[in-house]
Amino acid sequence: MPDPNSATLDFLLNRRSRPAKTLGLPVPSRAELMPILTAAARTPDHGKLEPWRFIVLNCTAILRLADLAEARGHALGLPDDQIYKGHAPIRTGHLAVAVIESPKPSDKIPPLEQTYSTGAVCLALLNAALASGWGANWLSGWPSHDRTFMTEGLALEAHERIAGFIHIGTETSAPPERPRPDLDAITTWQDT
Repeated sequence: MPDPNSATLDFLLNRRSRPAKTLGLPVPSRAELMPILTAAARTPDHGKLEPWRFIVLNCTAILRLADLAEARGHALGLPDDQIYKGHAPIRTGHLAVAVIESPKPSDKIPPLEQTYSTGAVCLALLNAALASGWGANWLSGWPSHDRTFMTEGLALEAHERIAGFIHIGTETSAPPERPRPDLDAITTWQDT
């Protein structure tokens, strides 16, 4: 019989992202953020390739990125509501960590598995922030997929892309519970 870590399981069963717009000050200091990043970096990375990296964004950098997203939306001729949906969530933050997928050449580990690992890093970072007592939210949106935004905003290389922005701050209001998946509808048991 395994020895369960009941506190961790209880945390995972009850964890809840906090909407980025509800995250206020203070935000974690560099020293407080390091264990959160360390926990995220323990994600399985399929061959020890570390196909991801972090860019920590303070409020000034966040506002610069939000302005760039707004300008990119206009340059792309997007409708006003789509432009707003692209820059507004970025603009609300005081601290965010951009998780960058940075795949490595490998004969053994296919690119798709490196993508999976990057997504796992995003969730690990989100959960580590929540477990540390901060509010946190994982966001992306159309700017995350715009190559010019990636290049001008974060100086990403051609092979890199944004997996998401993990906003971290002090929770200012508790979000309501939301419906959860119906496990019977999404689970198949195969006995033979």
